[in-house]
Amino acid sequence: MSEQPTTSQRPAVIVTGSTGMLGYPVCLRLAEAGYQVFGFDRVGLPEPPKLHDFVRDIQCDMADSVSVRAAMEKVHELTGGRLASVVHMAAYYDFSGEDSDLYEKVTVNGTDRLLNQLEDFEYEQFVFTSTMLIHKPCEIGERIREDDPLQAKWPYPQSKLETERLIREGHPNVRSVFLRIGGVYTDYGRQPTLVQQIKRIYEKDFQGHFFPGDTDAGQSAVHLDDTVEAIVRTVERRSDIEAKTAILIGERDPLSYQTLQDRIGRELHGKEWSTHYVPSALAKVGAAVTDVVQRGDSFIKPFMIDMADDHYALDISRAKELLDWEPQHSLSETLSTITRQLKSDPETWYRKNGLK
Repeated sequence: MSEQPTTSQRPAVIVTGSTGMLGYPVCLRLAEAGYQVFGFDRVGLPEPPKLHDFVRDIQCDMADSVSVRAAMEKVHELTGGRLASVVHMAAYYDFSGEDSDLYEKVTVNGTDRLLNQLEDFEYEQFVFTSTMLIHKPCEIGERIREDDPLQAKWPYPQSKLETERLIREGHPNVRSVFLRIGGVYTDYGRQPTLVQQIKRIYEKDFQGHFFPGDTDAGQSAVHLDDTVEAIVRTVERRSDIEAKTAILIGERDPLSYQTLQDRIGRELHGKEWSTHYVPSALAKVGAAVTDVVQRGDSFIKPFMIDMADDHYALDISRAKELLDWEPQHSLSETLSTITRQLKSDPETWYRKNGLK
């Protein structure tokens, strides 16, 4: 016997990438806010504990048309084909900078598969979690706005840019929202470049004293809790946000690389961490050699050297206007918590951040 549709009790939301660092708390918060949540993620990922009576896990591989169709048919059966929103976070991500056909297969084409299946639904909104990195970096002292030039510099943001274009041009009638999110961190770190910077200083790595760019540059970050809140508010205000709206989500002014170096050094070792400029050509050679020595496990890749000067500060006035949202946390205040967690329990800190 088929289960009865749920939308008579609660508006339904699909969340893809539901077992991820961001997807997991988004599902919980939406359920707490009064929604019936259908969490999509792949077979074989760690099964999370049951979040809430109104969160239902459904196996779905965005790279597989049959899997996407089966998952959507199940949701259609349970909802009668009516959805309040779809929060699409499932995507391929690789910080090595190497290109991969999975960017197209999972991120771009996976989104197309999902939208094609949604043609059989009545739904009010489609939220795509993008990245601020699709924008061209700004000058120090300036802030990026949503209508500023776009320039994705490596495969990950390029895949997000292509997917935004797919949604806008390939599915023009969809009430889409693009959340262009800064680097997401937690009380344990988790944001890759931040974590690696802390690791180098904690281990007193000689390479951590050199930087091939402007040490006054920085990149906007945003706490996980603030990111989740922005997504939930986007769903709740779905009737008020126009189709094809982009919204930047992040802290307005990033900490500079030098400020981070000094703060991390003081908090871990009781003194500032000296940082010296190294020419980019030399830095690329050093990065390549180190990567060979470490058999491809070095975090710093040659392609990153050209982006050392990139500065991402955000104008979040649109988020304030449309979502009544602004960050309640700051990396400046949270940094002490992150370093304290490392000093008190290095093994746990390394494990939580996926480090050896």
